[in-house]
Amino acid sequence: MGGRSVAAGLVGLVLIGGMATATATPPSHAVGRSHPGALVLMGGGDVPPEIARRFVELAGGPDGRFVYIPTAAPDAEIDPARLAAWFRATFGVRHVTILHTRDPRVADTAAFAAPLKRATGVWFGGGRQWRLADAYLDTRVAADLGRVLARGDVVGGTSAGASILASFLVRGAPEGNWIIDAPGHERGFGLLGRAMVDQHVNAFHRETDIEDTLKHHPGLLGIGLDEATGITVIGGQGTVIGLGRVILHDGRPHGDLPYAVLHRGDRFPLGPP
Repeated sequence: MGGRSVAAGLVGLVLIGGMATATATPPSHAVGRSHPGALVLMGGGDVPPEIARRFVELAGGPDGRFVYIPTAAPDAEIDPARLAAWFRATFGVRHVTILHTRDPRVADTAAFAAPLKRATGVWFGGGRQWRLADAYLDTRVAADLGRVLARGDVVGGTSAGASILASFLVRGAPEGNWIIDAPGHERGFGLLGRAMVDQHVNAFHRETDIEDTLKHHPGLLGIGLDEATGITVIGGQGTVIGLGRVILHDGRPHGDLPYAVLHRGDRFPLGPP
């Protein structure tokens, strides 16, 4: 299927302290057919060079202004110096700011969100989706992510960091990631409109896990990502990148399967946000 278009049918800094007196409501900046920005969503595992290069390219090259948000990870794994060194080595960039808080009041301050004002590339690491939702939904950080896209720059993420970028959040329950649809944790950042994104599909045989949730939320496109595999979303079109499969649940049968199986270079349309 390499390179063919598939009709989908559907759509080095940790800042702490400071409180805001009001909650910022993020504007609608979902990537649609005419939006200038780009998304890169990956299904977990090690970041392959192909995906790293594409993300950096979309951010303007290795001299771009990068922000890495590791908040999905547990506290024991968040070492800013180590994470900055990993990001520079993995993505081949010169400079990166580590942005992390657990407190939405902090995330809603101009001082904390300041690195996003100049960022050309923002990347969310993996872990648990609910940590990202609890820290950043309805804050200045979430609003400024939309503005990164509005400038024509790129936002990306892997695993939990990919799922949170969609409008509907899967596996968001603090109780465990086996819970697909978690009331109270069903909302993502909405940078990818009318969609839900699952991850680690090949590692945990998740090809059909989101089918029931899609039945209860008609009008959403379901996207499942293998590890070391992702999509770029530019100008209302998704393109598969990386080593494995993208599982596309578009509400139509595909031969004997209820989903389409896409590989590197395959393309599919996304509806307006």
